[in-house]
Amino acid sequence: MTDFATGAAVSAAVLPPVAAEVAAGALDLLPARLRKRVDGAVAKAAGWPVEATGEGVLVRVAEDTAVTLRVTGGIVADAESAVCDCLLAPACLHRAAVLSSAPLALGGGAAEDGEEGAEDPGGSVAEDAGGSAEEPGAETAGVGAAGEGGPSRLTAGQADALGALREAATAVLVSGVAGSGAVHRAELLHAAHSARLAGLSRPAATAVRIARQLGEARSDDPAFRLSALSGELAELLDLVRRPADAAAPARRDYRPEGPLRLYGLFTEPVVTASGYAGATVYALAPDGALRTRSDVAPGGPGRALQASGTPLPGGCALTLRELGDGGGVILTSPTVSPDGRIGGGGQVRSVRAAGAGWREEPLAALWERPPAAQLASALAWLAEPFDSRGAGGDLLFLDGTVTVTGPGLGGGGTGFAVSGGPVLRLAAPDERPELPYAENLALFATRPGLALRLVARVVPDRPDVVRVLAASWTGHDGEPVRADLGLRRLNRSHIPAVRDARPASPAPAAPSALPVELDLLRRAVDRAVAGGRAVSAAAVEDELPRRLRAVGLTTGAQRALALAEAAADRRHDVLGRLLPADPEGFALAWLAASVYTAAATETLLLAAWAPPEISVG
Repeated sequence: MTDFATGAAVSAAVLPPVAAEVAAGALDLLPARLRKRVDGAVAKAAGWPVEATGEGVLVRVAEDTAVTLRVTGGIVADAESAVCDCLLAPACLHRAAVLSSAPLALGGGAAEDGEEGAEDPGGSVAEDAGGSAEEPGAETAGVGAAGEGGPSRLTAGQADALGALREAATAVLVSGVAGSGAVHRAELLHAAHSARLAGLSRPAATAVRIARQLGEARSDDPAFRLSALSGELAELLDLVRRPADAAAPARRDYRPEGPLRLYGLFTEPVVTASGYAGATVYALAPDGALRTRSDVAPGGPGRALQASGTPLPGGCALTLRELGDGGGVILTSPTVSPDGRIGGGGQVRSVRAAGAGWREEPLAALWERPPAAQLASALAWLAEPFDSRGAGGDLLFLDGTVTVTGPGLGGGGTGFAVSGGPVLRLAAPDERPELPYAENLALFATRPGLALRLVARVVPDRPDVVRVLAASWTGHDGEPVRADLGLRRLNRSHIPAVRDARPASPAPAAPSALPVELDLLRRAVDRAVAGGRAVSAAAVEDELPRRLRAVGLTTGAQRALALAEAAADRRHDVLGRLLPADPEGFALAWLAASVYTAAATETLLLAAWAPPEISVG
């Protein structure tokens, strides 16, 4: 593998990230006859050997043909950095196939200290199906925010860019993942590039994320999640119908800030499906807000552990992992983005300071909020636009004890009875074997009755599951033990046996699962993304609207029926001739069903976590 951030080459190599406009431009050069063959060429490109060079990589297409990619700042930044030595170059399938196979660069380039381009671990990897749509209550949710926004103040160029984004996103939805090849992806990237140039940063970034996920799906990447793609499509189709929000300025600029006192909370490994890896440390500032500092660059899971040892800026020699493991630091003249990311720069100075344990102030206050209130805040955070989310808004801080899971929790895994909340199942945020999450949780399962303090991440569509990032418990010597579960591999000696695992009082009940009918509607929404319009009518079973009405989800029944009708709508004119399909009508019906499903899921999830009412008298 090649570390494109440092330029160091080793025996194995992977394709470096490519700027979106470069990937899209490669297909523009192809004549029509070759554009039809791109998807086949991309499939072949997966088997072409990749060799590391001093400036990037060389892809061996054949004995006499190779494509060379030159890396600048961690990415293939321009068209001149991708060269094929065949006679048809640059208008050749080899170059187009290699660039279409490579992961898309995050943010279009490498940022200072690898930070600004870093992918938000809780954002793009999260299974967020809610999108940015305004979501009303479960049983009043209809089209919601899918209607037109307020009065448009867009320029002509911005209006054209939004229209191109709407057409490209609608074409992807109509064709589905199965029918969206390299050409659909290129059209989406072109529209995203035009939108970025027109100052429409939010919809442009969403379109690039969709294009990246389409590439993952076509390559059978195990990290691909259909629900995540469905959520991104819903966000984009909603956003292009609200010009005022689409034109809202990005909030990612780093700005100088005064002296900043930080208390380390935990460190999370970051491994993205787009070929980036590293680590992010979370810390608490005096104002009660979380701040993050990351080292994320092209690489695989092995880079996460390496990056956790990256020193903080400013010369204090405190690493990300040391800060997250109870350390403290004072930064002077740091730069901080609106979402809480701490940048670098030559003006930053840092000095070690006293940290705090999870049961000491100011960190202990994070665990004092009721679990249901924390969940409500996390779901509200997930409903915000991607670039408007503050650091750590989807985190849950939970106390409780390990339980033996039963049928109510799927019959396996690690159960956890939350103090003042429900019984949950603890799940791994990432199941790659290189990261010890799953192994550590399995070890906790052997200690029923063990008291744990956790930092976890909400799972939007699963009332009974949280993904655990870090944990603390009482060790053999009576002192608290604190572990980042994705970076530290535990063994039985780290966790004392529990002498009496019997609960002192009956454990609270596990949250009831979401209605199966709502889950069927959610799956129909996702299957429409997977198979496109052609399979949408079949995805919505004839019985589904009736079943939704039977359990009181009447608006859901209307959305399901409207989706099926829009998918099957092939009307005829007065002479009996088949009229053209209406892709916009199908997209709007799908968006309405998606918005409703997300809103209903959120409402029922909150109800499942609500503490039981205590009857008096």
